[in-house]
Amino acid sequence: MTKTARVYGGSLYDLAAEEKLSDVILEEMEEIRKIFRETPEYLHLLGEPSIPKKERTELIEKAFGAQAERYLVNFLKLLCDKNLIHEFAGCCEEFTRRYYADNNIAEASVISAVPLTDRQMELLTAKLEKMSGKKVKLVQKTDSSVLVYRKIGHTESFFFLKKTHGVDDCRVLDG
Repeated sequence: MTKTARVYGGSLYDLAAEEKLSDVILEEMEEIRKIFRETPEYLHLLGEPSIPKKERTELIEKAFGAQAERYLVNFLKLLCDKNLIHEFAGCCEEFTRRYYADNNIAEASVISAVPLTDRQMELLTAKLEKMSGKKVKLVQKTDSSVLVYRKIGHTESFFFLKKTHGVDDCRVLDG
């Protein structure tokens, strides 16, 4: 994440928190980020310097003006005006980081050989919340070579168990 993304994302978070809109804006930012990931040509279009800024900001208004929180729409327009729309993903990361810190939330990743059931996800989330003392947002990924993996936060330890060439490799790693 760039310093620019930290400054802009943090400033939007400060405004959202002050206006008590951080929950809504976080959810909408995640949706818009997903749209940008799924249609990178749209993000490229919004950052294309050969298209006048006014036209690019009108595209933002047409796409998000009726659905998204006004502060977020204006934020997107600001990024577009400053030729910083490519920083949106980093702004989302900073906004999320600040939101999680203020709301005692840890993001945890679980990687398993097969998708976990809803019940398994619930049990694992409850266990991690008890261990960490935080509300846990659990993200599930699959990797057929991994048997067990969990990580809480950015700086905490995690367990890693992977079967490699018929040998179990089990380690506790400091991260």
